[in-house]
Amino acid sequence: MPLLALENGLARTPPMGWNSWNKFGCNVSETLIRGVADQMISSGMKDAGYQYVVIDDCWQVGRDAQGNIQIDTANFPTGMKALADYIHSKGLKFGLYSDAGTKTCQGRPGGRGYEYQDARQYAAWGVDYLKYDWCSHSTQNSEASYATMSDALKVSGRPIVFALCEWGSTKPWLWARDTGNLWRSTGDIGDRWDSNKPHESLGVVQIIDQQVGLESYAGPGHWNDPDMLEVGNGGMTNTEYRAHFSMWCLLAAPLLAGNDLRSMSAETKEILTNKEVIAVDQDALGIEGRRVRKIGDTEVWSRQLADGSRAVVLLNRGAAEQPVQAMWTDLGYPEHASAMVRDLWAHRDLGKSTGSFSTTVPSHGVVMVRVSP
Repeated sequence: MPLLALENGLARTPPMGWNSWNKFGCNVSETLIRGVADQMISSGMKDAGYQYVVIDDCWQVGRDAQGNIQIDTANFPTGMKALADYIHSKGLKFGLYSDAGTKTCQGRPGGRGYEYQDARQYAAWGVDYLKYDWCSHSTQNSEASYATMSDALKVSGRPIVFALCEWGSTKPWLWARDTGNLWRSTGDIGDRWDSNKPHESLGVVQIIDQQVGLESYAGPGHWNDPDMLEVGNGGMTNTEYRAHFSMWCLLAAPLLAGNDLRSMSAETKEILTNKEVIAVDQDALGIEGRRVRKIGDTEVWSRQLADGSRAVVLLNRGAAEQPVQAMWTDLGYPEHASAMVRDLWAHRDLGKSTGSFSTTVPSHGVVMVRVSP
């Protein structure tokens, strides 16, 4: 059992930041990470709420005779403490990756058997966020393995957000709220709208389907994580990326950008820094949105917000544009209520509606509104 329920005061709203994996894979270096931190400031990402800069796999190369984790000094010549200090000097936070098994997913040394030693090292370096993967776990019990690292982080002397990454394989939403601040609720995302091959990473719509029914397990300090963002990585259209981002915000998902911030287009930046949409993700009530209507390829998703309003996503998964209607009764409002509707992508008020709101939604797209009685 964990020492205590995980009330570490962290991640009261879903964490926002950037992770190296989706764009760079194993090609990580301190030059890249410093450049991304600089860009997070100059691009307006930090102002929009992004704060964690997370190095994923491949920063570590071995352990010394005492078992201390060793970094790749060719790519990180000044060391992790100096890199963390640089990131902190920008008003940002620093994240690292490890694995609950004997090896990481790229065959680097994992954390199994070294949890307390690693946690102390991460704290000494100034780590603020730990992503903990689930490769090379053999016959390990996931609940016990993650609880061990959770306990190690609690006594490390530093507050560290704990992100469980066991791909939803052992239903972490049932047990992880006392262990971590967020847990992966699905397999790995791919930079694609749809996936129909059994062995490829998931498309956005497959991940959305897997979130249905999990909403009751999320809340301040403990979040379902449908995986990192692919916005701007080139495999989808901007319409699809806008839908991807909108749905993640409605789902109270962690927002970890995964693109190259140093060369992003104006359209990508506009999606990632839309403060009205981000405000939905970061709503203090912390209620994850849910699907309230599905007709063919169209869906309506609703999220209750702290001020009593609803964020609503009208989603069109189909190949052609089509009308979608959100009924007030689906949102928990009386049918006769009059409500203001605001379009969060057009940034404009659409006036008052009674009973429902309908609009045409583009193929593979969304219309995202805020409905305020």
